[in-house]
Amino acid sequence: MKTLLGKHWHHLPQDEVLHLLDTDQAKGLDRFEVANRQQDFGLNILTQRKGQGPLLRFLLQFHQVLVYILLAAVFVKLLLGAWVDAGVIFGVVLLNSIIGFLQENKALSALAALTRAMTTTATVLRYGEKHRIDAKELVPGDIVLLASGDKVPADLRLLQSRNLQIDEAALTGESVPVEKKPDVLDHDTDLADRVNMAFSSTLVTYGAGVGVVTATGDDTEIGRISELIATAEVLATPLTRKIARFSHILLFVILGLAALTFLVGLFHGQGLIDLFMAAVALAVAMIPEGLPAALTITLAIGVARMAKRHAIIRRLPAVETLGSITVICSDKTGTLTRNEMTVQQLWAAGESYDVSGIGYAPVGEIQRDNHVIDIGRNQALTELLRAGLLCNDAVLKQGETGWVIEGDPTEGALLVAASKAGASLDARAANLTHPRLDAIPFESQHQYMATLHDGEQKMIYLKGAMESVLARCDRVLAADGSSKPLDHAVVEAQVEAMAGRGLRVLAMARRVAAPGSTAIDHDDVGQGLSLLGLQGMIDPPREEAIQAVNVCHTAGVKVKMITGDHAITAAAIARQIGLDKTLAAGENPKALTGSQLQTMSDAQFTEAAATTAVFARVTPEQKLRLVQALQARGEVVAMTGDGVNDAPALRRADIGVAMGITGTEVSKEAADMVLTDDNFASIEAAVEEGRGVFDNLIKFITWILPTNAGQGLVIIVAVMAAQPLPVLPVQALWINMTTAVLLGLTLVFEPREPGIMNRPPRLPDAPILSGEMIFRIVLVGLMLLAGSFGLFKWALYRGLDLEEARTIAVGVFAVGQSFYLLNCRSLKFSMFRLGLFSNPWIWGGIAAMAATQWLFTYSPTMNRLFHSAPISLMEWGYIMVVGMVIYLVIGGEKAFWRWRHRRNEFENHKKIA
Repeated sequence: MKTLLGKHWHHLPQDEVLHLLDTDQAKGLDRFEVANRQQDFGLNILTQRKGQGPLLRFLLQFHQVLVYILLAAVFVKLLLGAWVDAGVIFGVVLLNSIIGFLQENKALSALAALTRAMTTTATVLRYGEKHRIDAKELVPGDIVLLASGDKVPADLRLLQSRNLQIDEAALTGESVPVEKKPDVLDHDTDLADRVNMAFSSTLVTYGAGVGVVTATGDDTEIGRISELIATAEVLATPLTRKIARFSHILLFVILGLAALTFLVGLFHGQGLIDLFMAAVALAVAMIPEGLPAALTITLAIGVARMAKRHAIIRRLPAVETLGSITVICSDKTGTLTRNEMTVQQLWAAGESYDVSGIGYAPVGEIQRDNHVIDIGRNQALTELLRAGLLCNDAVLKQGETGWVIEGDPTEGALLVAASKAGASLDARAANLTHPRLDAIPFESQHQYMATLHDGEQKMIYLKGAMESVLARCDRVLAADGSSKPLDHAVVEAQVEAMAGRGLRVLAMARRVAAPGSTAIDHDDVGQGLSLLGLQGMIDPPREEAIQAVNVCHTAGVKVKMITGDHAITAAAIARQIGLDKTLAAGENPKALTGSQLQTMSDAQFTEAAATTAVFARVTPEQKLRLVQALQARGEVVAMTGDGVNDAPALRRADIGVAMGITGTEVSKEAADMVLTDDNFASIEAAVEEGRGVFDNLIKFITWILPTNAGQGLVIIVAVMAAQPLPVLPVQALWINMTTAVLLGLTLVFEPREPGIMNRPPRLPDAPILSGEMIFRIVLVGLMLLAGSFGLFKWALYRGLDLEEARTIAVGVFAVGQSFYLLNCRSLKFSMFRLGLFSNPWIWGGIAAMAATQWLFTYSPTMNRLFHSAPISLMEWGYIMVVGMVIYLVIGGEKAFWRWRHRRNEFENHKKIA
């Protein structure tokens, strides 16, 4: 039996399927065969993949170069006896590791959600009797009975169907329920078109059916997706990649400079203990202890800001990753569209009409040439809408969150369209004046539904696929109510035009029934009907999604649609949204299908991924491959989705975005971010917040590194000049910890700068710091070196003792960094353009820094702990001058770069002109 696993069942006749599975359609399996197969195949559940144990996952959080540097700093500080400082730094490292450990349980949670999705019951035929059993007990060969409302318990090959429709949106992306029938299909039929199969975890929305189990547990389609999630690699984010590179560089720089300082001092004949202390001081001074804490706090603040804008972050680095996004791969159904079928065009008596309004809300008008019409003047149009209203089993209701449809969404769209015609086509009134006497339910082999109604005269209304309805019509209803000969070519041309817009077209017809009729059958609607017209519907795009896509394009972010829906429909939605800005107005973008992608070489596939905006009828594997192809070209990819089929790509993408309302638990667990309002516009808001977060991180790094560089240079210069150290190791620690916490962290509260979404995304391979920022860091570091070492030497020259001179040197760093903090509020503009008090935390931080530095200088306890000493007000005056010089020089440097950028833009515009 196990040799049948993975077999394609859709192209085999029913008898052969039953023979291969050794089962009986009338009786099912016997008790002993069920027990044997449960031993062979196991339970119908998704197995958990074994991964790293919790202890190993936790220890791996420490496997980062910057963490190694900080742990080395802890060891050094323990050697220095700085127990409190060592405890603080180790506490920061431990906190970061705990947060990372908790966040990295995402993959296991995704698999657990898939297992929960499989938990359901099933009606099964065994030993000739019906039984309701736990779905996990199913085995291949079981005969399963399906009814409306059931969750399909395993993969089934259908044997019988009666009006069976199954919602497969969560698996294939199809926006409307799929009509199922047991007919044999071609071997190469795509997954989404296998109408004789029912797949595990999809939902039966209408009708009934009987099927034989062909696959259970991990062997089902949803099980295959589970395998994809388990094996999809989780990438490092742009920030973690850059921080890792930066940490490696920093490690070698610190070790190299410490070794060089030691060797130079040794060459000058200095003592080994003094040189060891100098090397330790250099290492302590140059390690940015506040960087990991600032990174975590900045991202946490970004999480809080995004939550207010309907985006819940499940993994901290995702905040920054959003700001780096270059491509958004979006699912269509329910993400870019409303997932509410809406009639947009009517055709009756040779005329086309537009229907305004979107979704299930009965708000809108019927228009022609942008003017509201009186449908009472067109009997054909009135009857077209009445047919859609009466030949209908759906119910339109107003729920707690808006209007909802109970029943088929296509029929719901017809109800809403009729309601827009006014009181003359009210559903309740229509059913009272035209009560239903009988109906022929929709069946896939006939492709229509018919109803018989009482009234002034008994009337049969018919709705269905154009081919099926048109074949039964020989007349067409005119606007005045008369009947005219039907020109099939005219109707077919209109259907083709409507389908070209991506509309799903239904035709409506009627005929007068015999006066005494109380029932109808297929013979009654076989011929002699009058065509009433056509109704064209589509799942419309969200209005806010159109605006969000436009903002993304302005920000240099490409948007691609990856959907399981039909190519024509996807292209039409893409045109309405404006997905491809290079196309002329009204032109549909090119859409590639999964079948076309399947035939491409790797090189062709990668090129198609980059140049195509719309992908339709794609499989979960192809979604995953598209994300990988874009990443191979250096793109930072966001993948949005709400279905089970989206989960592997969500996990593989640089950031996965799931829908909170319509999204499955599987997609939410696999995603990095969940939108609580299912609004594509919230993605744009999250990208904006992500850019602001990264800006603030760059501001912090640009601010903190001059402190480390300046202290390191001071120590290097002192050793090379055979001078006493201006800053002791414990004083370097004081500077690093107090300035980072009291001053630097205030930068993470900076609001977003204006125009943040008018610039292109950062290049994925761009370094953390640009050339301008590196120049600024070096410049400030040199000014801090000159100010601290200069005032240190001058103090000694004027007869101050060593403790006073070192207190002055420390003061230069505290004051200099306070002034430089004001420069760093914006990397480009003056703080006056931002507003002096737009970030009040800045001033609170400076005040707190002044208070702690006063304690450092004048508290006897601090004097003993940190080897400082009181200094006069005049010395503070000299220190303030250094700080003011730093502020003015950097302000001038920023003005120079602004002027240079404006000049370059002007020159570029001149060349273009």
